[in-house]
Amino acid sequence: MRAVTTPKIEIIPPGKLSADEQLVQLEWLADLLDSRFVIPGTNIRFGLDGVIGLVPIAGDLISALISFYLISRASELGLSPWVKTRMVWNVALDTVVGAVPILGDMFDVSFKSNRRNIALAKRYLAKHGARRR
Repeated sequence: MRAVTTPKIEIIPPGKLSADEQLVQLEWLADLLDSRFVIPGTNIRFGLDGVIGLVPIAGDLISALISFYLISRASELGLSPWVKTRMVWNVALDTVVGAVPILGDMFDVSFKSNRRNIALAKRYLAKHGARRR
């Protein structure tokens, strides 16, 4: 009888990843939250942020917590205080406006705060480089 081998899954802590690898992970998370899915027959993209946001108040708070995790991980790469402030502003705006019934859900789908935040981080890091903390 042949032995069945299972693939090894290695969990790598964030501090062990290169800046580029960490950015790839954060970009994947931002895509999942903001634009992973498409409404059939349209070009409208949405992510889990829009779906979670359908749950009044709690959904928006959960989305905000995930977004703050993304900011926290990105800030480990040495972003300036100004870039981090802009990122927090994007999440705060998304959370406050997203809490408004119906209008907020449409805003969530169009604003894409997490993708904006990753773009801010990538622009900053392209110009200044990563400085691990």
